[in-house]
Amino acid sequence: MSTPPAGTTKKRLFSRNDYLAPLPIPTGEKPCDVLNTIWRKNEVFLDIGNYSIGSAVMVIWPMVMLFALLNYITPDPLIWGGGLIIVGIPILFVIQGLFRDVPLPVRFNRQRREVCVPRENGEYWIVPWESVTAAATQQSSVSQAGKATMGLLIIGFENPDPQAKEDNKHFSFGFNCGGGTTAMALWECTRSYMEIGPNAVPDSRVGIAPYEKTQIGSLIIDLRKGDLIGVVWGIFCITILGTYFAEKLQNFKLSYPPDLLYPDIIEWSKPLQPEQWAKRSPELEEAIAKREAELAAQTAQELA
Repeated sequence: MSTPPAGTTKKRLFSRNDYLAPLPIPTGEKPCDVLNTIWRKNEVFLDIGNYSIGSAVMVIWPMVMLFALLNYITPDPLIWGGGLIIVGIPILFVIQGLFRDVPLPVRFNRQRREVCVPRENGEYWIVPWESVTAAATQQSSVSQAGKATMGLLIIGFENPDPQAKEDNKHFSFGFNCGGGTTAMALWECTRSYMEIGPNAVPDSRVGIAPYEKTQIGSLIIDLRKGDLIGVVWGIFCITILGTYFAEKLQNFKLSYPPDLLYPDIIEWSKPLQPEQWAKRSPELEEAIAKREAELAAQTAQELA
């Protein structure tokens, strides 16, 4: 499946597509794990997961608060009925998701420069890192309420088996991060890990956090410090955005994120001696050098 070269941007009236890989060249954005996609990180591999029940809660909860406010201002059975339909269906999907197994992560091995892509029925693909595709897509719509913009980061993989059936040749997953620079920053978590190293990307925030970093813990600490702005912001996040419930549900499902327990992949995930590490292709070396020169020129122009 051919894609435009990395660094290409296609703009239309209400859409924009930024092609990020292959080859995985720098985007110029700082790595930022806005969706807690990093499930496991060490010197050998990075596990990226596409399961964010906390984000779903933070989308649904403000709607619940909105309908509660509307009903308080103007009590009306129609408001309750509309609220139950609009909010109730997504809530049922969230509840259903709580009883399903968390999907396995995709594992990026920086020492081998390969990717393990879990598939159905205990199968998996081993894909060359430099063949991975990535694109940031963004769509806008205009209504009486104003302009609304949505977007995804889409990462794709090709089955290395030339004899694979048509319905098993391609696999991709998308992250609802808004597209544009946010998607690039999320992609940089993976790209920077593979091309620079573990210290270049954030640590995993999946699992049970220390008390001082939880929603209630940070609120209590801000209260003790007398940080009024921090206290107000914390209360707003908990009551209006639903971050407390998002945190608890994420802990419930991802306290111990699933691991890749295939015997061959356990061996594949073990560290190699430095002299055994795979190297960048000459094409990628050239593309990265060219892109870094472009970014340096842009920075110099902005500072001038």
